[in-house]
Amino acid sequence: MTPAPEALPLRDIHLPDPVGWWPPAPGWWGLMLLCLLLLAVIRTWIGYRRRGRLKLHSLILLQQLVARFEQSGDEQRLIADLSVLLRRVAISVFPRRQVASLTGVEWLRFLDQSLTPGGTDKAFTEGVGRILLDAPYKPACRIDGDALIGLIRRWISANTGQGRR
Repeated sequence: MTPAPEALPLRDIHLPDPVGWWPPAPGWWGLMLLCLLLLAVIRTWIGYRRRGRLKLHSLILLQQLVARFEQSGDEQRLIADLSVLLRRVAISVFPRRQVASLTGVEWLRFLDQSLTPGGTDKAFTEGVGRILLDAPYKPACRIDGDALIGLIRRWISANTGQGRR
């Protein structure tokens, strides 16, 4: 004879505890790592493209300034335009708070330091680049346009190249 179910000493069915969401399974960790790696690669690639476009655009503007100088022969305007170009490129490459307030000799020192590692080249403070500081106050001064343009081209290439930052 079978006893009635109410008379049997059975316990109620126990369900397992619900599965928690933390810690995630190893596959989710791998996916998260892959996403972070992908974001880093995309950010780096965008930075390289941006700097490449900045270099190209800056060198095109420099060439336009040179062409305008060759037509007009106005050295004062060339110096002013080159100074503006340097400032624009510097603000695009370096943090604004580091560059925007620099004037005079501090500006030239910054250009020297950003031209070569350690600032060993003194082409702006003691060389041909010094004209950027002196020319607005000496309207009759003569410049070596080719050397100044070459120096600025070198500075643009050094600071907007693929290896920068």
